[in-house]
Amino acid sequence: MKKSINTFLKHPTKDNINRSANPPVARASTILFQTMQEMHKHEAKIKQHKKISYYNYGRYGSTTTIELENILKELEKAYHVFLTGTGFGGIALALMSLCRPGDEILVSDNVYGPTKEISEKLLKEFNINAKFYDPNSLDDLKRKVTKKTKMILVENPGSNTFEFQDLSKIVSLAKNNKILTLLDNTWGTPLYLKPLELGFDMSFSSATKYFSGHSDAMGGSLAVNKKVFNKIMFFYKLSGYRMSADEAYLIIRGLRTLDTRLKQHYQNTKIVINFLKKQKKILEILYPHEPGSKNYKLWKKYYTGATGLFSVVIKSKKKSSVVKFVNSLELFGIGYSWGGFESLAILQELKASKDEYSQGRRFFKYGKNEHIVRLHIGLEDPNDLINDLNKSLRYIK
Repeated sequence: MKKSINTFLKHPTKDNINRSANPPVARASTILFQTMQEMHKHEAKIKQHKKISYYNYGRYGSTTTIELENILKELEKAYHVFLTGTGFGGIALALMSLCRPGDEILVSDNVYGPTKEISEKLLKEFNINAKFYDPNSLDDLKRKVTKKTKMILVENPGSNTFEFQDLSKIVSLAKNNKILTLLDNTWGTPLYLKPLELGFDMSFSSATKYFSGHSDAMGGSLAVNKKVFNKIMFFYKLSGYRMSADEAYLIIRGLRTLDTRLKQHYQNTKIVINFLKKQKKILEILYPHEPGSKNYKLWKKYYTGATGLFSVVIKSKKKSSVVKFVNSLELFGIGYSWGGFESLAILQELKASKDEYSQGRRFFKYGKNEHIVRLHIGLEDPNDLINDLNKSLRYIK
């Protein structure tokens, strides 16, 4: 029977041995076989990328991680999905598997801070050159393409400044120049955007975020097409970049309610943004909520939904008052990550600095006395969140 993706997420896997509605957590290092012939036959199936229910060694995963791989393969419409122990591990897996000395990569300037750090610091030590392009300018990207360009790494929208890019044009540029493409799709998730169907070679999501949804698991998902599969599998098997069975179980649990949670995140976000639009201390809202704007048009062109993460630009002569605004919030936790059930707030430091953790932007322009606060709208009552924000906005001077 043909099922919608929402129904599929409720019925992806069962434990038929124990009659449980959820899969067992299989923690395994050694995998046992009846005979040497059976072992070699199974290894041949793995090499041929045939469907399997278990691996031949625990470093590659277990029956629990295979269950999660299969769910995400369907969700992403992918040839294969690699699972890593952290979200950032998925980005590192792609870069370390495919880039070699002498290569160049083009990276959108709005990427997640550690993605920027590995691109411009670690890869440099391997003689791999990272060049950053303006996410608001396709022409800037085109100008930076050379014969050495191996990969274009896109984050859409940007982690903190939420620029939306014209994805099909990036894919077309890459294909014409035989360049690999990777899209960080954590914000939209493959429920609302399927990068591989657009023509990207790789689709990354931090499973720590909306896939898990409960702020208690970490993991990464790298969905790939057939073209890059063998090279990534080679490094994946050697590196041990795999996800644990316990994390995979928690992420499977979270995926069952992904569609329902994302709808509520979006509904709550719309209500909160309607309040923030009326506040004089809020200069700009970085979210595709205004019909007619560039970001709105590009969001509507590619996405079937939106989620709960956005930023606000606050005008204030005193940064300390913006810090006080964030500190005084009661229902918004102060912390990294997002995508869980709870609301979060954090003041972003995006101006370039010598700090090794700087997320400094080359192309994002601050106005005088402008500050960016990133908000994740959780699953609380949105009216309570509005009351909390309203109470704390008075501290901004």
